Amino acid sequence: MKKLYPYIKPYLKFFIASILLLIIYSGFLAAAPMIEGLITTRLKDDVVNIANNVPGAAISFSYIVGILKILLVIYIGNIACNFLSQYLLTIGIQNSMRDLRNEVQKKITRLPISYFDTRTVGDILSIISNDIETISNALQQTLSRVFSAVLSISLAAILMFYIHPTMASIAILILPGSLFIMRFIMKRSSLTFRNQQRALGTLNGYIQERYTGLTEIKLYGKQEESIEQFKKINSNLCENGFKAQFVSGLMSPLISFITYISMVAVIFVGTTFVISGAITIGQLQAFIRYMWQLNEPLEQVTQLSSSIQSAIAASGRVFDFLEAGEEVPERANPCSIQDLRGNVTFENVSFGYTKDHILIKDFNVAVQSGQMVAIVGPTGAGKTTLINLLMRFYDVTSGAIKVDGVNIKDMRRDDLRSIFGMVLQDTWLFNGSIADNIGYGNDHATREDIVNAAKIANVNHFIKTQPDGYDMILNEESSNVSAGEKQLLTIARAFLADPAILILDEATSSVDTRLELMLQTAMKNIMKDRTSFVIAHRLSTIRNADLILVMNNGTIVEQGTHDELILKKGFYENLYMSQFQQQA
Repeated sequence: MKKLYPYIKPYLKFFIASILLLIIYSGFLAAAPMIEGLITTRLKDDVVNIANNVPGAAISFSYIVGILKILLVIYIGNIACNFLSQYLLTIGIQNSMRDLRNEVQKKITRLPISYFDTRTVGDILSIISNDIETISNALQQTLSRVFSAVLSISLAAILMFYIHPTMASIAILILPGSLFIMRFIMKRSSLTFRNQQRALGTLNGYIQERYTGLTEIKLYGKQEESIEQFKKINSNLCENGFKAQFVSGLMSPLISFITYISMVAVIFVGTTFVISGAITIGQLQAFIRYMWQLNEPLEQVTQLSSSIQSAIAASGRVFDFLEAGEEVPERANPCSIQDLRGNVTFENVSFGYTKDHILIKDFNVAVQSGQMVAIVGPTGAGKTTLINLLMRFYDVTSGAIKVDGVNIKDMRRDDLRSIFGMVLQDTWLFNGSIADNIGYGNDHATREDIVNAAKIANVNHFIKTQPDGYDMILNEESSNVSAGEKQLLTIARAFLADPAILILDEATSSVDTRLELMLQTAMKNIMKDRTSFVIAHRLSTIRNADLILVMNNGTIVEQGTHDELILKKGFYENLYMSQFQQQA
């Protein structure tokens, strides 16, 4: 609750108003048994007088009706206060949860890429959706009940002592006994609830991963294996969930047991006091009602203990997420580039994802404005890592990367990334029209601009053959277009953004040979007077590059043009010729 307070504080007026209404509600609730007891006592006296033939004895209907009218007002006020309290509490809680979700969303943009590289998408989604929803539901269900329970117990205890201190001393033993049981059980069940939330996150991650790879699972006949693995993970969740619910479920019957023992003792003692005339029968009736008012809130809290402990475990995961280490803070006075030309230099750059494994060592290269630079090498050579460093998805361990002489660490990340346009091997399109997807990187693009970009990317003809053309809606998974067509759309999007530096990471991997040749011409036109980095395994696509950097084990082993590298008959020539061995 302490960590949630900053999100609750702006809406504190709703919570305070709700609590005030709960106080009135509890007052009505506490007053009802005493007033009901008056009716019982008056009826008992009237019946006794009638039985003893007391002159003028009769049932006091006018008195009883008057009391019933008072009770009716109390019950109506009780319902109204409860309704308004819940309404105001809902406003406060839902607004607080909205702010918490917004903060989580903002946190995502501040987290380093390394955070997401070490966690499954499903687990992160579980934090954002399931865990916050668990907190919201727990607050909605328990907050008012806990406050109401505290108020009801306090007022009931006061009135019980008012009726008879000896009986109240016996009845009040319910509280310390119940609190001891609650503390004992919650202390031992808290770990099981944390394990339950972790297991839920693991299950969500597994489902998301398997759903994404459904085609490959069917292709390799791994359905049964996936189902067995799911059963194993699901069984772990079931086991942790059972332990959590079973242990917390012990509270209710144990507290009821203490209540019933206390009630038997109170009824026995109270009956002797009624016989002796120390209290009236109406007071005994009210006292027993107050004992139930002690027991009912405790029962409600114990029934909600699983929600409370789930919320505690969920809030731990959410605030661990919010407290996770963020990207290195921006400089107080960041640099900016005036008259951007697109010169890029790597000066003694070293980098490793871990301190024990340095992937790139003493990397040096100077790229001139307007050059098309191809980066080639075997898998794991460090090609994509180089681009991640250039975009500051990761920061270099040592050395410096400079754009037009400005160290990129001295620039705001948003300013740096606005310089680049990027097309990845893994395409990303969203649910929307083709025109919206192409224009995503340029808010001011007109329909004519979008069409021109599509023509340059050689995707205009495909778009025009669709029933709705540029207004065709891509579904959520973009499965209503082929992989190659998706890649062409992302290339058109990058072209339309008109970046100073263009990065193509295996951008033609899903394009057929005919489109590849067409795309090379288009790429040559769009790269004119623009610095471009092209990562390619298909070496035929980068024959016209101004500079080819050949990487192996994180270092440049060769550099030059295609013809120069072929003549060297070194590492590049072996890579190039290996792609044509079968044809030869």
